[in-house]
Amino acid sequence: MSAFSIPLSGLAASSDSLNVIANNLANLNTDGYKDESLNFADVFNQMQSVSGNGDPIQFGSGVQVEGETSNYADGTVSSTGQASNMALQGNGFFVVQDQVNGQESFTRDGDFTVNSQGQLCTPQGQLVMGYPAVNGQVSTSTALGPINVNQASNIPATATSSFQMNTNLDAGASTGATFSSPLTVYDSLGTSHTLTVTYTNTGANTWNYNITIPGSDVGSASGPQTVSSGTLTFNASGELTSPTTSVTGINISGLSDGASNMSLTWNLTGSGGAPTITQQDATSATSGTTQNGFGVGTLTGYSVLPDGTVQGQFSNNQTMALGQVAVASFANPQGLSQNGNNDLQATFASGSAVIGQAGAGGNGSITGGAIEESNVNLSTEFANMIVAQQGYEANAKVLTTMDQVSQATIQLIS
Repeated sequence: MSAFSIPLSGLAASSDSLNVIANNLANLNTDGYKDESLNFADVFNQMQSVSGNGDPIQFGSGVQVEGETSNYADGTVSSTGQASNMALQGNGFFVVQDQVNGQESFTRDGDFTVNSQGQLCTPQGQLVMGYPAVNGQVSTSTALGPINVNQASNIPATATSSFQMNTNLDAGASTGATFSSPLTVYDSLGTSHTLTVTYTNTGANTWNYNITIPGSDVGSASGPQTVSSGTLTFNASGELTSPTTSVTGINISGLSDGASNMSLTWNLTGSGGAPTITQQDATSATSGTTQNGFGVGTLTGYSVLPDGTVQGQFSNNQTMALGQVAVASFANPQGLSQNGNNDLQATFASGSAVIGQAGAGGNGSITGGAIEESNVNLSTEFANMIVAQQGYEANAKVLTTMDQVSQATIQLIS
């Protein structure tokens, strides 16, 4: 009987469904795995005849697999503490490249490591692709390349060009009273120098300042050398009235280590234009100093920012971009081809990859030091398994019944 094909197709469909469910459960702990499900459709109905009112009388021919759907909802983010790990939340895929044949593929599995060349890579050795940084600057208009987290093992020194001191001078100080504050600055070679700012009260609401540097720093044996001096005046409320914004022309030349001459600016106002030097009836004190120079630093670690920027941390408390991880998106991610090892390939159905940055153009953001777990829901899969099992048993019962009917028919003929 040709009708045997109908329950047989049901058995095959239920078996296929169980295979997909089993695969989901097997990948319950696979990083970045996306839950899959089968879609079914009926087989073309055969026209038998028409009813008296003209309605067609059709018998179905069974069921067939119409397609497979991947659920690209985010999996749970699990912190690992590994700087090289990344969890992508939202739309997009990491871009990786085979080192042997240069083939580009895509993945949601951010369980990355670092190879012997300092490059981010997958457990299979594929290179994580992105926008490399040059001297801490990332250009997203350049071609993709491997992200190297050891490319900048040192960060060069930057000479101090400006500084700020948050200081209060005691309004009750007697004439001739002094107060000194030290400040560390750096020259072009990264050598630190301690400047000393000495304030001397010269009368009501008036203080002189004198900035010195140790004589040995500028090749002098005659003690501290003055690099700048002047007068600070305050109004009756203790607010600085002169100079108003800054002191310029603080020049240091002839440094003993051979560094370039320094030209410093003393900023006298902070954020919002508020003076940083005040004169109030309180003990003279400096609550904080800032300056924009730093010495040579060595790479101590790195972290991944939400936009995919791999930011290096250095021993001199500075940070610098080492690169930016690229994120790819597709017009139809359901059309991606699955190649195993959590790898996906672009196809005609998926469309070409649109490469961009995390957090831009509809792409998701990246959580550093974490991985995205599988989004398989155990309870849902068990429920689906029960439905598939019942479907299989029902079709098997139909097949058995049809066999019994067939045998009875044969016996009638004989």
